[in-house]
Amino acid sequence: MARKRSVGSKATPRERARDSDRGRRPPPRRSGTVGRLVKRLAMWGVALALLGSIALVTAVYFAARSLPSYSDLKASQAGQTIVVRARDGTEVVSLGPSYGQWLPSAEIPQVMKDAMISVEDRRFYSHFGIDPIGLARAVWVSFRDDERTQATSTITQQLARNIFLNSNRTFDRKAREAVLAMALEWKFSKEQILELYLNKVYFGGGAYGIDSASRTFFSHSARDLSLSEAAIIAGLVKAPSRYSPTADVQAAISRANVVIGQMRKYGAIGPEEAASVDVSAVKLRQEPGQNSIRYFTDWVLPQLDLLLPETHEALEVWTTLDRDMQRAATSAIKGYTPKGAQGALVSLDRDGAVLALVGGTDYVETNFNRAVSALRQPGSAWKLFVYLAALEAGYTPDDRVVDAPVTINGWSPRNSGGTYAGEIDVRTAFAYSKNTVAAQLGNEVGFGTVAAMARRFGITTPVNTMPSMVLGTSDVRLLDMARAFAAVSAHGRSIEPYGITKVATVSGEVLYEHEPYRSHQLVPEYVAAGITDLLQTAVNVGTGRAAQIGRPVAGKTGTTSSNKDGWFLGFSSGITTGVWMGRDDARPVSGLSGGSAPARAFAAFMREAVKGRPVEQFDTELKLPEWQLEPDDEFLFGDPDDYYYVDEQGNLIEPGGPNAPRGNAFPPEGPAYPQDGPLVPASPAPPAVGEDFLERAIGGRSQPSQGRAAPPAIRQQPPINQAPQPALNPPPQFQDSTRP
Repeated sequence: MARKRSVGSKATPRERARDSDRGRRPPPRRSGTVGRLVKRLAMWGVALALLGSIALVTAVYFAARSLPSYSDLKASQAGQTIVVRARDGTEVVSLGPSYGQWLPSAEIPQVMKDAMISVEDRRFYSHFGIDPIGLARAVWVSFRDDERTQATSTITQQLARNIFLNSNRTFDRKAREAVLAMALEWKFSKEQILELYLNKVYFGGGAYGIDSASRTFFSHSARDLSLSEAAIIAGLVKAPSRYSPTADVQAAISRANVVIGQMRKYGAIGPEEAASVDVSAVKLRQEPGQNSIRYFTDWVLPQLDLLLPETHEALEVWTTLDRDMQRAATSAIKGYTPKGAQGALVSLDRDGAVLALVGGTDYVETNFNRAVSALRQPGSAWKLFVYLAALEAGYTPDDRVVDAPVTINGWSPRNSGGTYAGEIDVRTAFAYSKNTVAAQLGNEVGFGTVAAMARRFGITTPVNTMPSMVLGTSDVRLLDMARAFAAVSAHGRSIEPYGITKVATVSGEVLYEHEPYRSHQLVPEYVAAGITDLLQTAVNVGTGRAAQIGRPVAGKTGTTSSNKDGWFLGFSSGITTGVWMGRDDARPVSGLSGGSAPARAFAAFMREAVKGRPVEQFDTELKLPEWQLEPDDEFLFGDPDDYYYVDEQGNLIEPGGPNAPRGNAFPPEGPAYPQDGPLVPASPAPPAVGEDFLERAIGGRSQPSQGRAAPPAIRQQPPINQAPQPALNPPPQFQDSTRP
């Protein structure tokens, strides 16, 4: 027993060492508690894993028992048949699944099997329906690159999804897909699963199964597939529309070369064979210019997802398409589009029904729909919105404006040809597409006002508000521009384009029926009448003369600089049509302008489109509101002798007094040129008092009479003989549209 040291006594060296050891010694560890916790967690983990495995096996077992027989799965067909009808009820196209012959596994070429397994599921013969190795690798790559986990579906999972499920990317769907895949592996052999897959998977173009795909793309049975052809077909599964050889040959070849590389990597073919394969030499099935109706159906059919409840029944879709007009539109685009360029046309009835739609010169060559998807600069066709804003602000077609050099915020627009006409009226400026006048008008009413007008008339793409926007430097869609012109044709009321009138099942149940669009007034009718006046003049004597068809036509040309884009949009007899031409790569097209090929294509189409309709004259009478009417000067002011007068000293002179002004207070007809101010226009009616009277009366420069404001574009215009100011390095993207 250790002795107790008394207070104040000194410790011996041994005691000091013992006390030091006690201070360094850690407290006793409770190792038993932590160990027990770890053991319990491990046991719970094993128990949960065991229960999960039992639940999974049970689910797979019952799923396998409930699966249809192999013969039933062979007989089942995927896909939905849709019959599209024109406005007269005639069938124009039937879309849906196309099936070739069912090929037993023994008749499927080995290169086809190897190609599919190499690119879609290289561990197909070793996994049990799901690929844990591939899934773990995908999760690791996603974690490493901080990206979303990529799809890792095996061939068996894809088969389960294609037969039993949809393509929703939800956890519940993926879980059911995994269970069904393991059930398929439980019930069928690998060869049976691969046979089902190759005969049922979708390859694009409506083709289900390798035999249908082979006949669709190569015009022969899948029994005769070569290595290159098998690689092309195997490459389609990832994205049938993107890699389809009928849509994009280069994309199909590039994807097929990826498949060849995978086959070489995993030993399906040797290096020498892989090096000798030339996928680009494959001969694709030649189709004579496929009916351009596919451009129309590509636009309307995706709308069914919004219009209908989910259904897998076969459908009949009645549309607004006029077959005769579609043929005329196809002929006009093919016949007038310059070599190496593309063309598009869309035509609307007065209620917004799409009568014809052509998205390119050849659907087989390229199915890109330029009528509804391409974004291009409209050039001077955009001036529709500039002049609409000006007319709404108080201008009339007869108002005087000045076509002369002008600089706005460092930007100096130029007219086509570099000439200037001097003083002209608004009607002439629009008809001959004077860029300087459009710039002045846009500056006067406000570029934001012009952008808002474009939005009001249905332009859905972004609109810039730089000064050069008045010349059409914002990208637009042809369908949107046609919609805007159709609204003008409808006396300023909104138009909503549509292509589907009714959808029904084959049993006759109506699932959807189009209801008339409730339009609203976009601009007053007198504004619509004024812009129609301008549009008609542009066709009669201006840049759109090539669009004449022997009856009233109102329209506008559009050309971007370097002849990259040519537009013509116009209407007659209730039909509005827009035409665009240009190259997909936006390179210049020699000789292209809105008043040439596009206007001629418009005329060729419209002659056929309106031949069954009565001739309609345009309403261009300006019924101005009271605030814009010219007042009767004599009624407002009385006799000049009755005016009160303020002399130069500010004294009020009573009417008839000795110092009251005498003689004619009205200036002569014609424009007045103040010595130190800009050009002031002559008013249609003589002003009530003279310039000198107003100078003295209000102590400043004379203002316009109380009628319509003098055209501001002239008031801000420098004298005609003033040299233009150099542009202050305007952004190049705003220099593209200087042509009518």
